[in-house]
Amino acid sequence: MKTVGKDLVSLRIEIVGISLIISSVAIVVSNWRKVPVSSHQAIVSSLVGSGFAFGMEVDTSTLIKIVESWIVSPISAFFLSIVVYRLLEKGLTKIPPLKAERYIRYLLLFSGSVIAYNTGANELATALGPVVYFGLLTPLQAAFIGAILLWIGAFTLSGRVVETIGKGITALDPFSGFAAQFGAGLSVLIFTTLGMPVSTTYCIIGSILGVGILKSTKTAKLSFLRKIFLSWAITPFVALVLGYIFARSLL
Repeated sequence: MKTVGKDLVSLRIEIVGISLIISSVAIVVSNWRKVPVSSHQAIVSSLVGSGFAFGMEVDTSTLIKIVESWIVSPISAFFLSIVVYRLLEKGLTKIPPLKAERYIRYLLLFSGSVIAYNTGANELATALGPVVYFGLLTPLQAAFIGAILLWIGAFTLSGRVVETIGKGITALDPFSGFAAQFGAGLSVLIFTTLGMPVSTTYCIIGSILGVGILKSTKTAKLSFLRKIFLSWAITPFVALVLGYIFARSLL
C-alpha cells in the first residue's frame, strides 16, 4: 500500500478515481476475454499517466523498482517452480503411490492457500493503496471491503481465467500443479516482503511455463504464451496513455 499509495505519485482525488476506473475496466474486459492481465500494471501505469498530466511529482526511482519487479518476479517463479518440482520428485519416490497422491492433494490445498494469502497481501493492497493513503478509507475498512469484493470477483468471473491458466498454457497434473502454485507463491511472497507490487497472475504463468518446459517444451502452447506476453507489454502502455488523456480532459 505504501509503495503504490504514497511513494510512487503525489495523489489527487482525480488521480485515484482515474486509475481505479481504468484498471477496473481493463481487468473485467480481460477476464471476460479469458486473457489474464496484471491489475498492478493497470493501476500503477494509470496512476503515473494521470499524475504526469496533473503535473504531480512522480518518484522515478520507485517506478523503476516496480518495473524491475514486474520483470524479475515471473522469472524467479519460473526457476522456483523447477526447484520445487525436482525436490518433490525426489521426496515422493520413496513413498508408496497411494500415499504420495494423498500428500499431493494436501500440498495443492496448501499452495492454493499461499496464493490466496498473497492475493490479499499484494494484489488487493496495490488496488487499495491510493484509496488508503488519500484518506478515503482506513486500512482496516479497505481490507474488509476489499476482501468481500475479492470473493465476489472470484465467484463471478474467475472461472474464465481459471480455464486459461489451468489448460491454456500446458497440461497440469496435481504434481506439476503444486510445483507451479508453490513456486509462484514463494516468488510473490518474497517481493511482497520487499514492498513491491508484483503480479500473482504473471508469476503463476512463469511458474507454469517453468514446469511445462521441464516436462517437455512440446507441452507448452507457445502461440498462447505469445498472446499473454503481448498483453503484458501492452497493458501498462495503454493504461499510462489513457490515464494521461483522461486526466488532461479534466484540466
